[in-house]
Amino acid sequence: MAEKSSIFDMIGPVMIGPSSSHTAGVVRIARAAIRILGAKPTSAVITFYNSFARTYEGHGSDRAIVAGLLDYKTDDTRIKEAFDHAKENGLHYTFKSVGNASTMHPNTIKLNLTAADGRTAEVIGQSRGGGVISIVEVDGFPSNFSANLHTLILDADDVTGSIAFIASVIAHDDCNIATMNVSRKGKNELARQFIEMDSGLRPITLEYLRQLKWVKNVIYIPNIDL
Repeated sequence: MAEKSSIFDMIGPVMIGPSSSHTAGVVRIARAAIRILGAKPTSAVITFYNSFARTYEGHGSDRAIVAGLLDYKTDDTRIKEAFDHAKENGLHYTFKSVGNASTMHPNTIKLNLTAADGRTAEVIGQSRGGGVISIVEVDGFPSNFSANLHTLILDADDVTGSIAFIASVIAHDDCNIATMNVSRKGKNELARQFIEMDSGLRPITLEYLRQLKWVKNVIYIPNIDL
């Protein structure tokens, strides 16, 4: 059965203008990225590709991405003053543009983020219209999640049965898996699992996953619009 469209899908999110693709989607990419990093960044290199590279200043995508890195929501009136707030919050940022990246979606952004404790993250996201986004790459691992759902990102040794085991742990929390994508650099090398779920995981479940010897890192991203 085909999924029904909601009124949100048709008109987009409540947001600060001028465009859902150039503002709301951009804010949401940044908010997803700082949750992947695990902290608000102190520095960011922001690269706009293709259509975004030509329009990011005029359409306010520059302010939107900085606002998202400050964790402002799409309807936050402070988006318009994001540059001033970034300075006040010690966020240093640099904009770059690549106008002709033929393999990339027209509205693509890459974020290279660094936190105060030295943690880093590289996140590539696409703004697909109506505020809808797709995070397509994290630290060089291909991914495909929307951040509309609760998302688990898990780095683990590429051991036999690991995917089925993680799925069973999630099932014991009464969480239904909506999507799962697994990437690895090569056979028997580190694998990264991207799992979207309809409901959230309990803290005790996340702690259990972190204690498994073959699990190297666990990132949990609740629905970023909550």
